[in-house]
This record gives sequence, C-alpha cells and structure tokens, in this order.
Amino acid sequence: MNREHFKNITLQQMEALISLAEERSFSRAAKKMLLTQPALTKNIKNIEDSLEAKVVHRSTGGIVLTAAGKILYDYAGRILRLRNEAKEKIIQLRENTGGDIYIGASTIPATYILPRALSLFRKKHPDIRAHIKAADSEETINMVLDKQVEIGFIGKNPLNKKLTAQSLWKDQLILVVPPNHRWCKKKTITMQELLAEPFVIREKGSATRDILGACLKDTFSISLAQLNVCAEIGSSEAIKEAVIAGLGFSVISVHAVARELAQKLLFAVSLPGCTIERHFYLVYQRKLELTVLHKVFIDFLKSYQPEKTSY
Repeated sequence: MNREHFKNITLQQMEALISLAEERSFSRAAKKMLLTQPALTKNIKNIEDSLEAKVVHRSTGGIVLTAAGKILYDYAGRILRLRNEAKEKIIQLRENTGGDIYIGASTIPATYILPRALSLFRKKHPDIRAHIKAADSEETINMVLDKQVEIGFIGKNPLNKKLTAQSLWKDQLILVVPPNHRWCKKKTITMQELLAEPFVIREKGSATRDILGACLKDTFSISLAQLNVCAEIGSSEAIKEAVIAGLGFSVISVHAVARELAQKLLFAVSLPGCTIERHFYLVYQRKLELTVLHKVFIDFLKSYQPEKTSY
C-alpha cells in the first residue's frame, strides 16, 4: 500500500463504510446516508483503492467486513465521534452553554482573589469550568506566550508587545511583623531600623519583589541588596509562616494577610514616605480570538471587586 494514498480517505468515505457495516446492504446504507447506491459504492471503491485492499465481502447473509475493513471501521468510528465532540463544543461556545477556560495566575490572584471570584462566577455560569495554573508573574507571562494558558493574572504591567493587558484590581503591599515584635508598639519605623532587621524576601520573578525594589529605589535611593535578607521564599503562605515564626519581617500583599491581621497573628507597620500600591492585570495574547466564554469571564472579572482589608 502506498502510505500517501491513505491520506485520500475522506470523512464521507468513512461514514459510508460505517453505514455499510451496520446496514449490511448497499441499498439500505445508501438510503441511510441520503446517497444514491452508485455514489455509496464509489465511496467504498475509493477506500479500497487508497488501501489497495478489500474492506468488504459480499456474502449470502449480506455485507461483511474484511480484516482491513474491521480496522478502518474501528478507527473511523473514533474519528467521527471526535468530530461530533468538536461540533458540540463549538455549539456550546456559540450559545454560551458551557466550556473550559485555561488560566495562569501569579500567587496572590491565584490564592486569595480568584477562588472567591470563581465561586461567584460559577453560580451565574455553572457550565463554564476554570482550570488554574499558579506561578510567579514572570512564569505566568511565559505560560500565556507559550499558549499553555489562554488568560493570565499578574501583579505588574507586562512590557511584552505580544500581550494585551487590562488593569483589574488594586493592591497594597504592607510591612508585617509577628505580634511579639518590638515594632508593634512603634507602628512607624525608620529606614535605619529597616536595614538592620532580618528580612524575608520573595523569589526572583515575583512582582511583589520587583515592585518593592522599585519603590525603595525611587523613594529612598536604596536597593534590595542593602536589606538584611535572611531568607528567600517562593510563596506568600510560606512567607507568612516564616514571619509568624519570628524568622524576620516581610513585605506582602494586604490580600494575603487579611485573615492573619484580623486574628492578630501578624501586625502591620508603617514605613514613612513609602506606600506601595500596584494593580493586578489581566493579560492575553493580542492574537487570541476571544470566544464568548472568554468575554463572559472577562466582563465578570472587570465588575468583581475583592473584599477590602483594613489594618
């Protein structure tokens, strides 16, 4: 068999083979497919020419499949089922009856904002499913660019021209210490005290780290390298536990410590002249053709506001 000829087998020819195998008669199979009998016979002959092998035998009991016919019948069934699945998914997209959205998100949105947002979203759109991959901001950008996810949520405005970015939610980074720390009584500290105290920092690639570095440089003309870094940790949850345990102080999103502040497991301390604010951004590739599902999801998130935290 010429392997290239196999590519000539069409979906209609596969349907003809399936109908013929099920009806065991050329006339009944042709009627089922709304074809003339010569047209159906031609489809079967074209298959046999492509395979260079017979796919059916005529017998007294009707049409039976050959060994080659049985193999093709099995795979043709699978292929046509996949086609029908694709059709149903496209209909769902068009009618907004359900589907899947693939999301990448940096730590704070993935852990503290999106779960509550998605809970409300699901009440309105129970047939739309969200799949979330959590990473830092740089990794999330790369996932969007590599098409591992369709939409990303990050803590800084991306500079890549291949991306569309929309500002969504406001965030504030605050300095936190454990409840027994001497700074709790002062509430306000100096830069000299800040530089001397052990500091727990987020990993490279984190938007929190980048924004803190920019603020210190712009406001106080100091760099992150001048801080007394005692540990570098890759998640907000781990950083909170490290601060509670007394490893050092840290700067973290107010969304991440709302519960700990309310329970007095952590205390917020002010650094004069340094209010660190940022926005979370929704990002996707400029070339992405937004489906109905994407638009419904994005419109919902634009109207959603995370709970405000007082401290």
